[in-house]
Amino acid sequence: MTELTSKQPRRRGRIFPELTLSPEELAKRKAENEAEYKRYRAIFERVRPELIQEHYGWYIAIELNSGDYVIDQDVDIAHKKALEKFPNADHCVFRLNESGATGTI
Repeated sequence: MTELTSKQPRRRGRIFPELTLSPEELAKRKAENEAEYKRYRAIFERVRPELIQEHYGWYIAIELNSGDYVIDQDVDIAHKKALEKFPNADHCVFRLNESGATGTI
């Protein structure tokens, strides 16, 4: 009969503990992301009324610094157009509808 060995000690902590962020840093990043989203949303709300009539249901990719945007019927193509037009900048994609949501629940 085989003897049972003692239990292995529990390994606690993360695999890379040096990459763990402090709660203060997490809160700071969350606040920055929310502020950035509000800026994207303000641009979207400004251009939505004029675009929604002709392009309802299309997708709009907005570049934050210039306020410039690209639109397309397909979300993937809108994203690719934004990457081509704004290669070194971030962008956010909205849908041209009442809520701006791009997906379904």
